[in-house]
Amino acid sequence: MTRISLLSRITSIGLRIQRHASARPRTRPASITRPWLSPLTKLKTMTGMGLRVWLTLAASLASLASLEANPAIAASQSRLTCQISSADIQEKAALLQAVLDGDTNAATEYRNLVRRHAREQAECRQGSWPRNRAVWLNLYPCDTQFGQIDQLFDRIANDGYNQIYLATLANGQVLLPGNDNPTPWPSVARTPATASIDLLANAVTAGRARGIEVHAWMFALNYGYAYGQREDRQAALARNGRGQTTLDRSVADTNNADGIFVDPYSPIARQDYQRLLEAVLERDPTGVVLDYVRYPKLSGTDSVADEVRDLWVYGSASRAALLDRAQTTAARSQLETYLDTGRAPTIPTITPDSDTDRDAARDANSATTRNTGSTTTPPRQQTDTPATSLQTELWNLSVAHAAQGIIDFVNLAAAPIQNQRRPVGAAFFPKGNLAIGEGFDSRLQPWDKFPTSIVWHPMLYGGCNGTSCILEDLERVRQFAPPGVTIVPALAGSWGSTSQDRHPPLEDQMEAIAQVAADPRGNINAVSHFSFGWQYPELDQERKFCRL
Repeated sequence: MTRISLLSRITSIGLRIQRHASARPRTRPASITRPWLSPLTKLKTMTGMGLRVWLTLAASLASLASLEANPAIAASQSRLTCQISSADIQEKAALLQAVLDGDTNAATEYRNLVRRHAREQAECRQGSWPRNRAVWLNLYPCDTQFGQIDQLFDRIANDGYNQIYLATLANGQVLLPGNDNPTPWPSVARTPATASIDLLANAVTAGRARGIEVHAWMFALNYGYAYGQREDRQAALARNGRGQTTLDRSVADTNNADGIFVDPYSPIARQDYQRLLEAVLERDPTGVVLDYVRYPKLSGTDSVADEVRDLWVYGSASRAALLDRAQTTAARSQLETYLDTGRAPTIPTITPDSDTDRDAARDANSATTRNTGSTTTPPRQQTDTPATSLQTELWNLSVAHAAQGIIDFVNLAAAPIQNQRRPVGAAFFPKGNLAIGEGFDSRLQPWDKFPTSIVWHPMLYGGCNGTSCILEDLERVRQFAPPGVTIVPALAGSWGSTSQDRHPPLEDQMEAIAQVAADPRGNINAVSHFSFGWQYPELDQERKFCRL
């Protein structure tokens, strides 16, 4: 078979793979038949790693073929990315396959080609927008197989990405080797055959070889189901005024049962996170991106927190810290009554006939508190009725306390990262800090008060049959952002098609963001895409459910 006919057949197969992959992901059966592999008999003889190399090559060439067939998409991507040519993709995949087959000479050629691509792409980005383009990526136990990370990172480099946000604490698991994990979370790879393999360190090395920065993507206050089941961690969990944890509520923004949130004031939760950060930073990632830096988004009417018992401030640490904000015994008593009953206590009327009486009146008629340090949404308008005024003061204090816990957690997490001169950022929803009616969005995410020294990653995931809601959210962030803050929009979707019936194709979203970046006020020179699994659902399923 000539090189031209091989390329033609692989491209044809790849187009069928791409059409198949564009369908909504479904539960993977015990075995999958692949009738679309039959035209290329060589693929039938490959096993495991070799098969995935050629499937990825097919998808790469199919992607390029689709660009040639669609000039609009080609124009968009050629302007916004620095992709590898189809010839180089094929050459690199062939060399990697030879390496996997034991060809030592091919190993040198492969490394040299990878380095050349890294240099060429770095030069390309100097005159391209965006300067940095990241993809959110999960690794699985199957990625411990020899050569798998090389194949995966080649795919990412071929697509023009130069940054990866790598899931390092996600869905209640950590990307540390099972036999070197000093944290309370289980490892992603923890079987006897995989427990010695350091996926995070290997990913950092693989990324560096390709000119790709690997940032540790870490859930923050969402510690995961396994953590929440530990008897020795129950005191660390967030609780509301009904004694519930997030496992007891219908949480709308976690895709599975792995979501459980902790009390940001808990010393146990903080110590666990610091220990995890130490282990992660030892693997030398470029930086860290914090996610779930908030409280959960609840369902239905519970998505608005409009009374104190809705707030996640009843964990032992959070409640104690809130009560400690009271400066007097009278104020503390009023605050305790408010937390227990949801209503401000009746205020006795005291006629001040002496200095002592005046002091007593002051304590009884107002809940004097220490400054929380938070500048969340200003208190709502108060009436002249003392009881109503006190009710409002106590509500605003409780909300500010809840929000301040998130800000404090961000600062504590950022400190050791910044001490090593690594960048740190936080992902957030632009509407996560909204006041709604008489309450607030249940996420209580005070992102507008995040430190200006960290990168802001607004998750522009709105779906409105177009890009208008994405631009609306981005504009809201820009209005709140102080001068000098680095903004890196996070977009959700896949190339060439609408995702989950609500996310426009990435090329449409990129064009919209590019128009904002062209504005002198734009200050946007980096974008991230959620996620690799959405762009390649079949490959993601293959990696997630392979047999080791």
